[in-house]
Amino acid sequence: MSADNCGSCVVNAELARMGVNVDKVDRVVALAGNPNTGKSTLFNALTGLKQHTGNWPGKTVTRAEGGFEFASVRYKLVDLPGTYSLLSASHDEEIARDFLLFGQPDATIVVIDATAIERNLNLVLQVLEITSRVVIAVNLMDEAKRKNIDVDVRSLSRDLGVPAVGIVARTGEGIHALLEAVGGVASGETHTTPLRVKGTPEFHRAISELVPLIESLAPGVPNARWIAIRLLDGDAEVEQALSSGRLVELAAAQQQAAQRFSGKIALQGAQ
Repeated sequence: MSADNCGSCVVNAELARMGVNVDKVDRVVALAGNPNTGKSTLFNALTGLKQHTGNWPGKTVTRAEGGFEFASVRYKLVDLPGTYSLLSASHDEEIARDFLLFGQPDATIVVIDATAIERNLNLVLQVLEITSRVVIAVNLMDEAKRKNIDVDVRSLSRDLGVPAVGIVARTGEGIHALLEAVGGVASGETHTTPLRVKGTPEFHRAISELVPLIESLAPGVPNARWIAIRLLDGDAEVEQALSSGRLVELAAAQQQAAQRFSGKIALQGAQ
């Protein structure tokens, strides 16, 4: 992963715990989306024969990952389980949520169906709450055209605050533009301003009170704001992770990894 992004480098240990080997890889990209959006088709189009499958550690859920190279940068693509939500009501949702939060990929591609964008936005907005490094792949643009559905990808990108690219994964249309967008987001060259819940004054007050408490309990924990939102929503899984010390352990592991990789980062420089 890029040595100029320490926040990404220091989670190598957590990625390894999740079964993801980042040796000889510059960046890690997650692939998320609802079922039946063409996510697997896009995964195959990007990785070709450079892919393999297995199970997520401790789970019976299948994990597919593969590699590709674009603009002399080596990427590992991790295909997350297809899911409609990240609220950890199932193993699939728990895996997708934990990878985005704890694995902290350099970029996340969220695949949506151009013929059913509104139905897909629930997952998109939940991903945007966790990470700002997102690219929306608006797939099945040919189907939308056939059904006389006009998809304004530029307006979608503006409203969501992250790049959106129209593609047809089956034919490869738009893939190059998608990879350019992913490269910009992963490297930090593309600045994103993801659409996030505004809420009421009471909501903001509760968040502002919870965030410092969470950060004091687990210094360095990723995205304390999202954790606060989940606690307000009564997410038992997140509450258990905080009370059991898992978030504390993650933050401590990141700090140890930062020290371990600091010399390596200094030698590598920016990639």
